[in-house]
Amino acid sequence: MIAYWIGGAQIHHFDNTIISWVQGQESDSLTKIMKVFTWIGSQLPVIVILLVTLIFLYFVLHHRSELVFLIIIVTGSALLNILLKQLFRRDRPSLHRLIEETGFSFPSGHSMAAFSLYGAIVFLVWKHIPYILGRIAVIVVGACLILMIGVSRIYLGVHYPSDVLGGYLISACWLTASIWLYQGYLEAAYEKNRRFRGQRV
Repeated sequence: MIAYWIGGAQIHHFDNTIISWVQGQESDSLTKIMKVFTWIGSQLPVIVILLVTLIFLYFVLHHRSELVFLIIIVTGSALLNILLKQLFRRDRPSLHRLIEETGFSFPSGHSMAAFSLYGAIVFLVWKHIPYILGRIAVIVVGACLILMIGVSRIYLGVHYPSDVLGGYLISACWLTASIWLYQGYLEAAYEKNRRFRGQRV
């Protein structure tokens, strides 16, 4: 629906209302904070965090299936973003930019990358935490980080709110479908191993 509305005037009121409120909070200190959050969601930090996580999964935890899962999530999200940007070819906001960006606007690449990478990491960490409070803390921290990266793009004037929301939604669908398939794969593998052990006994 967001992608459909972008072509008309329906989404403009939503975008302008959110932009006015977010950019109305502008201050020097807040601008520095928002630049940090937008940097966390940019290409270099995402690649570094991904590589560190992959190394930890492979060499420390020896979780190869989780390593493959994470690579598929991040790579698939990046490819989806490139495809959708070329499909919709929406220009970025041109007023009150605090940083410069190039390329098309919809959906937000930072928002998609943040939701996919940090959402997947939250899921993988959540699986290995046995306590409910620990699981809640991981979800809250991950959600706040993802939210602030998206808000920073609006604050800095390089994305419309609908770009960010669209990025969140497509990554949420991608992440949910991937988790569902991954869990199905694990259950099938567990059942296969259980039957194999039963036959050997």
